[in-house]
Amino acid sequence: MKREEIVSLKAEVENHLKNELLPFWTSRMIDRVNGGYITHFDRHGRDTGEDEKSLISQTRSLYTLSSALRSGFVEGDYKGMACHGVEFLLEKMWDREYGGFYWMADRRGNIKIDKKIIYGHSFAIYSLSEYSLATGDSRGCDYACRVFDLIQKYCADTFYGGYWEMFNRNWTLCGPGSQGGDRKTLDVHMHLMEAFTTLYECTGEEVHRRKLIEVINLLLKRIMHPVYRTGIPQFFGDWSIAPQIKFDIIWGWDRFTGEGVKPNLTDNTCYGHNAEFAWLLIHALEILKEPVENYKDDLRKIFDHTVDNGIDWEYGGVFVEGPHAGGVSDREKEFWQQAEVLIGLLDAYMIFKDEKFWEAYKNVHRFVFDKMINREVGEWFPLMTREGEPIWTHMGHSWKINYHTVRAMIQCLGKLNQLLEKV
Repeated sequence: MKREEIVSLKAEVENHLKNELLPFWTSRMIDRVNGGYITHFDRHGRDTGEDEKSLISQTRSLYTLSSALRSGFVEGDYKGMACHGVEFLLEKMWDREYGGFYWMADRRGNIKIDKKIIYGHSFAIYSLSEYSLATGDSRGCDYACRVFDLIQKYCADTFYGGYWEMFNRNWTLCGPGSQGGDRKTLDVHMHLMEAFTTLYECTGEEVHRRKLIEVINLLLKRIMHPVYRTGIPQFFGDWSIAPQIKFDIIWGWDRFTGEGVKPNLTDNTCYGHNAEFAWLLIHALEILKEPVENYKDDLRKIFDHTVDNGIDWEYGGVFVEGPHAGGVSDREKEFWQQAEVLIGLLDAYMIFKDEKFWEAYKNVHRFVFDKMINREVGEWFPLMTREGEPIWTHMGHSWKINYHTVRAMIQCLGKLNQLLEKV
């Protein structure tokens, strides 16, 4: 690693964050007529007119603006734009009768889907806590604590551990199968770890610390593969491995077969999720003031598996997924996996000082900056072929939003600054 190399990569990240990525969103996303954020944009950055505002898109956008403000890397009225989003969430999407946030509203704030989905509530906790940390507005922390309490009351499985994830409006559990009421997932529990980390950072309350440690232990003991330490996507309530199915209410666009079942059923792990889990765990340990040394064996296995199987050394970037024991089953390139692996690889290099992690970072960095960024507007293409040709071209959607891309640039900028201090 050379200092000039870090300086050059950092300059690309900083320029992209300040002059392309954040301006794309801040110039388009504020809905001054209805409140909240507009999140659906086509390849050219034009509003598609889609009449929905999902809990995911609103909370993730709130997180993006709050984290940008808190980072200190950018200038502008990020506090005002974040407050604008909080007002919509609390006025339009909060259920005053049963508590919690509705899943989907239209642009005007009329509720379209009233179910309580814990994936969305994890991001409510995460974004509202970040908002209070960034602005000092106590409303964010207040509502984050309310959501935390609802999850403990209605969603915690006190028999097998972990959390149920899919609920009707009144917090009764949804049915089995595609309704999701009999499933537990890596995705939700990882994002609850992420949310509880920022909530504990915000409040310092012991109950938030305990529940954060509890979900970390559950992820490591139940959800990560006992041998390879790779993430297992779906489980039944008793933590037996479940075939990975598509839910009726989805929070992402995974590529399933026509029957809604993964062709490899139970033997698939996602490189982006694994790297994301690893760096989020490292961050949680920092907030908890717990030594990372106690987790280095697990982290090394996760990062080694990601680099040895997930990095495309021929065309660049990160593959989607493959079997736990190694290999690749999906060679396309998703935007969010590139983002999360970028962050994880910098952490891996700083912890283990192994040059292979730095070389892998440069590989993914070049793929993103040379292929994945839509230079016409400054956001990333959501899905590309292995070679780097766009497959999906929308810039914004309820599930493809600013959270992964902006967060990756903020995190990478901070970590590259740390590396510069040490060389």
